[in-house]
Amino acid sequence: MGLHYTQLPENVLNIIRRGAVIPAHPLALDENRNFDRKRQRALTRYYMDAGVGGLAVGVHTTQFAIRDNDLYEPVLKAAIEDSRAWTDRPLAMIAGVAGQTEQARNEAKIARELGYHAVLISMGALKGQTSAELIQHCKTIAEEIPVIGFYMQTSVGGIILDEDFWCEFAQIDNAIAIKVAPFHRYRTLDVLRGIVKAKAENKITLYTGNDDHIVADLTLPFTLARGDEAVTLRFKGGLLGHWSVWTKRAVELLERIHAETADHKPVSQSLLALDAKVTDCNAAFFDVANNFHGCIAGCHEVLRRQGLLEGIWCLDPEEGLSKGQAEEISRVYQAHPDLNDDEFVAANRERWLA
Repeated sequence: MGLHYTQLPENVLNIIRRGAVIPAHPLALDENRNFDRKRQRALTRYYMDAGVGGLAVGVHTTQFAIRDNDLYEPVLKAAIEDSRAWTDRPLAMIAGVAGQTEQARNEAKIARELGYHAVLISMGALKGQTSAELIQHCKTIAEEIPVIGFYMQTSVGGIILDEDFWCEFAQIDNAIAIKVAPFHRYRTLDVLRGIVKAKAENKITLYTGNDDHIVADLTLPFTLARGDEAVTLRFKGGLLGHWSVWTKRAVELLERIHAETADHKPVSQSLLALDAKVTDCNAAFFDVANNFHGCIAGCHEVLRRQGLLEGIWCLDPEEGLSKGQAEEISRVYQAHPDLNDDEFVAANRERWLA
């Protein structure tokens, strides 16, 4: 028997609908590239105390290779056990599912049995399949647990999905949200047009994954036509690898955005100016100069500098910082000191590592 979104705890569904900071949880490894349970727990505690609305685990930032190293279930189990042991406040727990339909469905079952509330569907493994086949894949997973669509950028394995695909996805009964992350303005609009076409603007909650325009996505209204009707959509939260670092500041940023956009009045110029600053930081963390090669290692490097991770090791030895990336991270640290949460981490790190 699957889990339908109407069966979710009301406070959890409210978190998703209102919009929250949901960081993509990194994977802590030791120098032998084995799972570092202590530092994984410390990361989860950091996110809890930073005030996040939930966690996304088993996603790209967690490293898809956990599936080839028998770590998928242990990592998901660790996050949900550690979060529940650290706080009793409600959290939206999202698990990533990937691979062909049978694998993805089995991962959805694991997530549901562990207590996760929804899954984020990565479809990179389905390249070459028709739109109808992709929709059937999503419907099959939705029989197990509420689903969140994922428009992943092509640079890290995503596939191009048009307006009609997103229209059909939005009509899946157990679909509750879409993470829009093509890093592409036109393709972002394809998702929004699909939702409007499906008349699903009150059913599907929009989460940005567009790390190149985080603040803009969350701040600006998107008004689209449906016949003679003007339909306005807004991104409500972010499900982001970028928000796995400097997370306390991300929570404060989203709270500010929600406050300034609540009554539909013009937002401040100082808020809009943050879009370029946050994007500049993301370019360093995500290694844009090298086509995102060091995007996971870049986040690890920030967490290493803060003392939360011991090193930047990834499961794939070929994954690491690109030439010049460490210098870029140092540059944005100096250029945007107001965006880091180093003091918060320093004040709590030993407690999280205990």
